[in-house]
Amino acid sequence: MNTALIFAGGSGTRMNTTGLPKQFLKVNDKPIIIHTIDFFEENPDIDAICVVCIEDYIDYFKKCLKKFNIEKVKVVVPGGKDGQESIYNGLKALHELYGDQEDTIVLIHDGVRPLINTQLISDNIACVKKHGTAITVAPASETIITVTETKNVSGTVERSRCFLARAPQGYYLKDIYGCHLKALEEDRHDFIDSASMMMNYEKKLHIIDGPSQNIKITKPEDFYIFRAILQAKENEQIMGI
Repeated sequence: MNTALIFAGGSGTRMNTTGLPKQFLKVNDKPIIIHTIDFFEENPDIDAICVVCIEDYIDYFKKCLKKFNIEKVKVVVPGGKDGQESIYNGLKALHELYGDQEDTIVLIHDGVRPLINTQLISDNIACVKKHGTAITVAPASETIITVTETKNVSGTVERSRCFLARAPQGYYLKDIYGCHLKALEEDRHDFIDSASMMMNYEKKLHIIDGPSQNIKITKPEDFYIFRAILQAKENEQIMGI
């Protein structure tokens, strides 16, 4: 069983929007969250999707699912007070549905990271089956420096060894859910993402290259980049490039 957990429980304060949360902003009359889900919906390797959504927008989101003919979303759960709790809510729902299957895989992905492709999803699943984990990355394209507490440059890091952690991140459901349960037992709520949590509990992480444009839409300029890339791709189809 291959599942996806799409989390879109944040309000997106850095987008400076006064209306809809960023995941529901529309590009080509389709919400960003639906652009993202489409790749998982269309991928034959994905069997089921769980979405973590802002509680006040769950009804609105379900209407979007119906409007855009999304059928693989089996459960929608409310987000938590932070990203870690939101992901836990989704993992718990998936565990209740598919936790009895030892080989259930879950791909954890940002609802506002729509510039992926269906091959990346399949590659993540294959990597989990082979190595147990899959962390989508992009190589660092600029010089990485380290600084002191007084903001003085203390050194540089070899760029060839530096990567940006992105998404999807793939795991066996039993492994990542188990790590979340351990974190709750230890009253740990400070993990920045699933990869850092897995590393803390001594799980080996394997990377997989993702597309360079696989950005997370966090700020207004990210939205404009997404819109421009989408328009460019559509023009290529129209012109037959």
